[in-house]
Amino acid sequence: MSSIAFDLFLLSIVWIHVFLAPYTKVEESFNLHATHDVLMYGVGPNALKNYDHFTFPGAVPRTFLGSVLLAWLSTPVIALANKLGLVSSKFDLQIIVRLVLATLNTAGLCYMRRAISRRFSYTTSALFVLLTCSQFHFPFWMGRTLPNMFALLPVNISTSLLIGHNPVSVRQSKQAHKAAIALLSFTAVVFRAEIALLLAPLSFQLVFTRKLTVLELIKVGLYSSVTSIALTILVDSYFWQTFPLWPELHGIYFNVYEGKSVEWGISPPLTYIKNYLPKLLLGSLPLACIGAILDNRITSLLFPSLSFIALISCLGHKEWRFVIYVVPIFNLAAARAASFLIFRKPPLLRRAFILATTGIITTNVLITIVFTLSSIYNYPGGEAMTLLHKLYPAFHKPTPHVHISNLAAQTGASLFLHLNAPPYLAPYFLSDQPFRPRSFTWIYNKTEHLDERTIALSHEITHVISEGRPGRPYAGYFAPVATILSFDRWSVDRAFPGKLGHRIVTKPEELTKGFRMVKLGKLWILERTNK
Repeated sequence: MSSIAFDLFLLSIVWIHVFLAPYTKVEESFNLHATHDVLMYGVGPNALKNYDHFTFPGAVPRTFLGSVLLAWLSTPVIALANKLGLVSSKFDLQIIVRLVLATLNTAGLCYMRRAISRRFSYTTSALFVLLTCSQFHFPFWMGRTLPNMFALLPVNISTSLLIGHNPVSVRQSKQAHKAAIALLSFTAVVFRAEIALLLAPLSFQLVFTRKLTVLELIKVGLYSSVTSIALTILVDSYFWQTFPLWPELHGIYFNVYEGKSVEWGISPPLTYIKNYLPKLLLGSLPLACIGAILDNRITSLLFPSLSFIALISCLGHKEWRFVIYVVPIFNLAAARAASFLIFRKPPLLRRAFILATTGIITTNVLITIVFTLSSIYNYPGGEAMTLLHKLYPAFHKPTPHVHISNLAAQTGASLFLHLNAPPYLAPYFLSDQPFRPRSFTWIYNKTEHLDERTIALSHEITHVISEGRPGRPYAGYFAPVATILSFDRWSVDRAFPGKLGHRIVTKPEELTKGFRMVKLGKLWILERTNK
């Protein structure tokens, strides 16, 4: 398999995840909606009043820098897709935007794969790709507009610089290390402050191993940080209409100084090690441990990541996405172990190691299939919005006024799915868009915490995407039109093998009878009956 083939294989896996689960969750909404607003309204002063973040600002302000860049990079892709007849609604733009982000993050991984090939071997880089593609979380989330996924690209590039430097040239090595420090400083200042906990042990390691002097480290870190602070204040003060505004500083103050992050839950100190890393890495985790033992270079590369996990474990609130950045370096360690072991002698031992590595990757794939199937059916809000627009034409009378419940808004009902309300697709995206009289403009109402009785008595609301099972007090006011089934759990029939007796399974569908997905009604589309 050629080098480019591995890159295309990695890209195809990431793209497949985007197409299989095109909807988004609430964690992705700020950057997704900011990208939507930049695409649809532009960035002029008169456009800002239409932006969603003034209505739904969130707990802390987030930077617009990544969203603006993503929107600008997506614009020529959208124009090309439109010329090819691939754009028919705003929802298509959401998919394109996510594909562009997925492609950027894939490019970072491909750059890392080349660094791994130079520093270690082509086999190690190939195994790195296979292990990465066989996992669920990393490929699945690379195309999602979490702040962490905007931070992922510069983190991966900095890791590649540390991996792939030429050890013969001291000058080139210094430049690579300085660039890595600059990128991580920028990422910590603009996108995710927790990257500072990765930057600190790396800085210590570079000084301790005399790769950089203290003065060199301070100069590059200070220059990058000051420049990044100026950039984020300039951009975000404009979009938030507050000066001066440094979003990540607000985040540190809110989450760390005021300790508000604990309102989202507190986890034990070892949660990352016991729960999240095994979940993220799957079979790569034991291989990574072996890689650290076998190769001192791997141990050195793992030191900043292990220190980062130890430091971030001191914070009470923990989520797997806070440590997603360490997955590639652990996969490198696992790939190095597999590469080392499968070339051992005697031949019998070599075959055993090849079989074990194949088994690990196969197991990863099977687990990923289960996780992916669960995720496909885990966006009831997006499914409800899509079904709503299929059930009612754009020029339906009376013009729908749809109340979107909190669960629907959190599970996929993004602005890109407000198909029949402004802003419509810009002329340079769709030249043949139909004229829509103002009287035919749908209203998508995301007002929070409205109880069912208030909605029932509000005669302006014609349709409801409800998270409560239809009944009182909706009875007499609304009638259920459709039920949105969503993933609830996997059911295992422990008695299934006994039911087969001694019969040989000849049909693949028989195997699914003992292990099946249970879907329950999570959302209901309701239509007003008392006009």
